[in-house]
Amino acid sequence: MTTALVWFRNDLRVQDNPALAMAVKNHSHVLPVYIHDQHTGDWNDGAASDWWRHHSLAALSKELEACGSGFLIYQGDAATVLDSLIKGNGITHVYWNRRYEPDAIARDRAIKTSLRDKGIEVQSFNGSLLIEPWAHLKKDETPYRVFTPFWKALQPRLPSRPLVQLPEQLPPVPDSLSPAAISLDDLHLLPELDWDEAFYTHWTPGSEGAERQLQQFCDEAITDYLEGRDIPSITATSRLSPHLHFGEISPQQVWETVSQYIHQGSRPGLLKGGEGFLRELAWREFSYHLLYHFPDTPTQPLNPRFSAFEWRSDYSEDLHRWQTGTTGIPIIDAGMRELWHTGWMHNRVRMLVASFLTKNLLIPWQEGARWFWDTLVDADLANNTQGWQWTAGSGADAAPYFRIFNPVTQGERFDPQGLYVRRWVPEIASLDNKFIHQPWQSGSPPADYPAPMVDLKATRERALERWQEIRNEQAS
Repeated sequence: MTTALVWFRNDLRVQDNPALAMAVKNHSHVLPVYIHDQHTGDWNDGAASDWWRHHSLAALSKELEACGSGFLIYQGDAATVLDSLIKGNGITHVYWNRRYEPDAIARDRAIKTSLRDKGIEVQSFNGSLLIEPWAHLKKDETPYRVFTPFWKALQPRLPSRPLVQLPEQLPPVPDSLSPAAISLDDLHLLPELDWDEAFYTHWTPGSEGAERQLQQFCDEAITDYLEGRDIPSITATSRLSPHLHFGEISPQQVWETVSQYIHQGSRPGLLKGGEGFLRELAWREFSYHLLYHFPDTPTQPLNPRFSAFEWRSDYSEDLHRWQTGTTGIPIIDAGMRELWHTGWMHNRVRMLVASFLTKNLLIPWQEGARWFWDTLVDADLANNTQGWQWTAGSGADAAPYFRIFNPVTQGERFDPQGLYVRRWVPEIASLDNKFIHQPWQSGSPPADYPAPMVDLKATRERALERWQEIRNEQAS
């Protein structure tokens, strides 16, 4: 009788879990373990992610117990904890699903080598991506830097693997294999102050919540996805990003479910909307592709020309106003307040607040990425990095630098009645639609709402001048 340890990380689910499936298939005793290791470099989880992880771990524990198994939680250096568990429990095999962040790759590689040197069988699996970064390269064996050819070459290869099925009942964890663990509360992931109250009305972490969210999206929003995804006042996106990040649902499960809807349904717009959504799922793959092949991108521009860009250096007050949603630009403030209250922000608005920070305020994109990292429940190093570099103009497939989003015209286009702004910026809710996105033009703007902190036209011209300086220097 052999014993396997399954090391859970950002794969907090039972179904379609390759590491768990392999352990259950080949071993009579299986020990499901989570190790809270916050020493993997500069990108430890932020406060919003901690909130989600707490509830996701609680949901997974119940799910494993319902299957007849158990779940043990530990805290500390992962290598040290694994060594201790292996020595005391006769464990012969260790399984996990791979992670792709630079620090996690280095840690996992070291642990795998160390365990194998001690005679432990170690296997890792792809449980988080449709296809792994090293398995999808250009014909010359170099990584993609542009999404369209990446996506075109990827489509014929999907789905890349079948869903992994597990039995309804998993092997129990014998008492002899239950070394002293800690409780979930001992991790202290929940905030001491009640800033997370609204999170509970917007989110249901765990596999059950993920599957219900996917089902609701397919039933209610997928047919109008391409048109509705840009309107922040309605629920027209999948809102699966935090579930995917924590691995409560796999991209394979999402792909298969949406594909079935496309091919079996007959609703108008289903094919167009479904295929459009699958393309967006591939953007997630592309982000991980870039992070893996260009591991410095969380802090350094992918386009090296931007290393010479002249950002402002004294900006703490302006950064604070942006963070707190008090810029005086309604749709920017609405987005930042939505983020603070719900741990999430509509993707169209994410682009607007990022453009405003980097181009109108000339504050480095890394500051915005760090704030998002701490406040988003779907804070994901690959997606967060790609999104900020794209908007700043320094990343792959980046928006041309001269494309600077005007938050007024964007608001008038995608929130014409001001429904989104009125919800999150109640100080100006009484304004007419004509002025809801530019209250300073109303003649009598509300006294309790600030005037715009910058002139949008002047700051746009300033940003373009800075970019032109780089081009001139490199041309000389």
